[in-house]
Formats: sequence, C-alpha cells, structure tokens
Amino acid sequence: MAANAAGATDEPSDPARFVDLERYPIRDLAAPAAETLIARCRAELRATGACVLPGFLSEAALARMTEEGRAVAPSAHWNASGAGGTAYLEALDASFPEDHPRRRLQRSSVGAVAYDLIQADHALRQLYEWAGLMDFIERVVDRGPIYRYADPLGALNVAVMRQGDRLLWHYDQTDFVTSILLQGCKAGGAFEYVPMIRQPGNENYDRVRRLLDGDRSEVVQLDIRPGTFVFFEGRQSIHRVSPIEGETDRLIALLGFDTRPDTCSSDRLKMRRYGRLG
Repeated sequence: MAANAAGATDEPSDPARFVDLERYPIRDLAAPAAETLIARCRAELRATGACVLPGFLSEAALARMTEEGRAVAPSAHWNASGAGGTAYLEALDASFPEDHPRRRLQRSSVGAVAYDLIQADHALRQLYEWAGLMDFIERVVDRGPIYRYADPLGALNVAVMRQGDRLLWHYDQTDFVTSILLQGCKAGGAFEYVPMIRQPGNENYDRVRRLLDGDRSEVVQLDIRPGTFVFFEGRQSIHRVSPIEGETDRLIALLGFDTRPDTCSSDRLKMRRYGRLG
C-alpha cells in the first residue's frame, strides 16, 4: 500500500496511517530502515533513560487525536492530593527519619481519563491496540515479549493537567512508560528527570534528598512537543511535570505495556487515579 506525504496508507482502517511512516518506518520491522531506527532508539534509551521521537504522529493524526482528547478531557477524574504524596508512590513509611525521601510529601494534581472512557473508534485507542506499534515498542525496550495492560481502566489513559496542576517528583512502578503528547500548555508543564538515579541495590537517597531540597544540578529537561512519542525508564529515573501555566490544558496519552500479561493497577491506585475500581 502506498504511503502519502504524511505517512498515512491508503487503507482507512489501518492504524499505521496515524504514524509518519516516512520518518519512522515501523510497518516492516525487518527492513533495514526500521532496524536502524530500532538500534538508535535502543542506544538512546540505554544511555539516557529516555528516547524522544518528535513528529511521530502524522499531522492529520495529531489534529484528530487532539480533538478527541479534548472531547474526553471533561470526564477525567482528578487526583488533587493536597496532603501530598511521596516519590515512591507508596504509603508514608514512618520507620524512616522525618527528613528522609520516603517521608517527604509533595503536592500533586492531575486528571486521568480511564481506558474505558476512550471510545473504540478514537484514533488514539486504535493506535494503542495496533499490534504493529506493540511490536515496535517490544523491539526497542528489548526485554522479551511485552503485553498491553490487562487493566480495563489503566491500559490507556489521557492525563489532563490544568492551570496550577503539577506532577510530583516520583518513580514509576513499571519498568518503562510510553507516551504521546497531544497538546502542550501555554507555559510550564516541562517534563524533568534525573537519569538513572536509582540503581539495583542502591536507592541513592542522598541525591534524591538534594533534589527534593531544590538542587537542580542533575536535572534534565526533555524537549517534548505535540505529536512526540517518548520511551522512558521511569522506575530508575525520578521525574516530574512542572506546574502548568495558562489556560490551555496539557493533554498527554499514556500507553500501558508491561513484560507480564496480567498487569493491573492496585485497588488503592485505581481509587486515587480514577475514583472507582471498575
């Protein structure tokens, strides 16, 4: 099937049409161009804990996904934790000293549109459920077979952040995260992280403490614009989204994959993120 200048195919039901295939030739992963892309992505991810693919979506796909994202945004459940949360996304552990990172509470506020609220005919959901995208991700992360989340709420989300919202410094509870920015805010909303600060057997609590105290000497800021696909090693790299400024909401799609076929969020996380268990 021929591809047009934006990377779309002639087949209207093919989710590959949402990707700029000229820039990111992921339809045939055995082709030399795809192998070169995969090798580059793997190297970047391993070296920095992140891999950024600007312009991953075609222009038409980005426009459609943004429109559909705006349509579902009002159904987002807001987790505005005024009492705060820790960088480890766990209940506060009083066995640690008061100034320890595991007891440091931070403000966080973000809305989440659950998977079951994203319609089957929405472009984002079609792309997420496309086997070709999962095969590409599997090749890049290089951890053996991967699977879509089994969670009917958490498999695919649209995260919504409004003026004043922020996402606390934290580690993810899965090995890797994939995302697509659909709409940026007017100002703020920067994705910041400290690459691979957490190592097997070494939490580097002193470095985390300095970061939480305001030391930005190790902070890296990713240049993420609408239409960008991002791979991120969130379990090892502490990260945050800086406060949102202006009246334009920040919309980002979070695509859930894991190395286990039965991954689901805990009931505690579901209640915090979606306000319900199902």
